[in-house]
Amino acid sequence: MNILAIGDTVGSIGCDFLRSKLPQLKKLKGIDLVIANGENSSDGNGITPASAEFLYNSGVDVITTGNHSFRRREAYPLYDESPYLIRPANFPQGTTPGKGMCIVDMGRVQVAVINVMGNAYLEPLGCPFETVDRLLAEAEKENAKIIIVDFHAEATGEKRALGYYLDGRVSGVFGTHTHVQTADETVLPRGTGYITDVGMTGPIHSVLGVKPEIIIKKFKEKLPQRFDLADGACKMDCILFEVDEKSGKTLSVERIEIT
Repeated sequence: MNILAIGDTVGSIGCDFLRSKLPQLKKLKGIDLVIANGENSSDGNGITPASAEFLYNSGVDVITTGNHSFRRREAYPLYDESPYLIRPANFPQGTTPGKGMCIVDMGRVQVAVINVMGNAYLEPLGCPFETVDRLLAEAEKENAKIIIVDFHAEATGEKRALGYYLDGRVSGVFGTHTHVQTADETVLPRGTGYITDVGMTGPIHSVLGVKPEIIIKKFKEKLPQRFDLADGACKMDCILFEVDEKSGKTLSVERIEIT
């Protein structure tokens, strides 16, 4: 089975570029399932019902999120209504909309997609390691043979630690949040596909999708700035996991950047 994970989709410009490139890529690579991080898919951060629907209609099957999950209040009901929109599972249980895992029925196999958030340099949510342990037990009850984890985290060390912690227990781990694609894609010793950060879908000449001059001004003047998205040429950063359906282990990983 070929599973594609797409890096943080930034604003309408990123969504439009994803729509222009994803259908052809799915045909070219024989992709069975598409996961995309959509926490910044709405202009001005966050995700809205409109941006989520746009991603689904563009060929995305599962949308993961992160620290901007709840930036837009109009999306709150969507987390409970849409079975394939998930948020980091280590947000507080019972008081947070939505869930941190979904099960996709592929007919011949069940695929679990898990979303967790790191603690280093981000909000101090529940322990991501303990949270994943709990969700893996739930995935086992659902007979999910293939499990993919979006680890939305800042620190490289925390991401790599979780990758090795889950090696042999899940099919793939891909990092999101930093918007910069790392060159460490690999299959870990026990069969888990891994990349520290899958990257970003949005404008190339930007600082994480935002106009560079705005971020430069913020760093120099130390004052709040309106984060307007950059324009111009875009890219779509992805990781492709080739997973054995019987064992749930990853056979190969391919890092992709489409411009």
